[in-house]
Amino acid sequence: MAAQKKLTRAEQKALRPVQILDAAFEEFVRCGFAGTRVEDIADRVGVTKGTVYVYFETKEKLFEAMINHFSVPFQELLAIADRLSGSATDRLISILGLFYEQIPEDRATRELTRLVISEGQRFPDLIDRHHDQFIAPIIAKIDALILEGVASGEFRPIPVEFSDIVVAPILTTTVLRLIFDDRRVPTPNKEAFLRTYFDLLFNGLLAKPH
Repeated sequence: MAAQKKLTRAEQKALRPVQILDAAFEEFVRCGFAGTRVEDIADRVGVTKGTVYVYFETKEKLFEAMINHFSVPFQELLAIADRLSGSATDRLISILGLFYEQIPEDRATRELTRLVISEGQRFPDLIDRHHDQFIAPIIAKIDALILEGVASGEFRPIPVEFSDIVVAPILTTTVLRLIFDDRRVPTPNKEAFLRTYFDLLFNGLLAKPH
């Protein structure tokens, strides 16, 4: 087995901010914002507390940077959604399947959701920006697909302002798992969950249920 290449000092320095953000994520998840100590984050990375402050001036700025860093998958999901083709039904199934994989099934995104909920009152502007930048565009994409399906006769007419109902089962599953972990809410079988979810959803949406 080939020996792992040792990083140069410059390469290590370039990686440092991401290493700090990854360590901060674990500490904020474990302790919450108030209970997290910057020195514990530094210990995870193997640097001094002062090094953390070189990159992030305060714990608040570090928390904000961490939220933004771990929100990137939402942007990637939206980019994938923009490249989808097929009927409104096919594209909606694909987007919702990706949404399910990204939130209930992905630990990082699931824990990010926990932090957004628990720390929202402390960082209202940050949480609002998170919603506007990452969540609202996904909901808007779902709105557009529903309108397209209604216009083509593929879906029966529904008030598009209630499209949040479409993603509600996924969000409910996420919140229940955040509250109970696997103690009361075992990890659902992905294929079975999505099959049942789509059956209930599209038999309510389609102009001619089948």
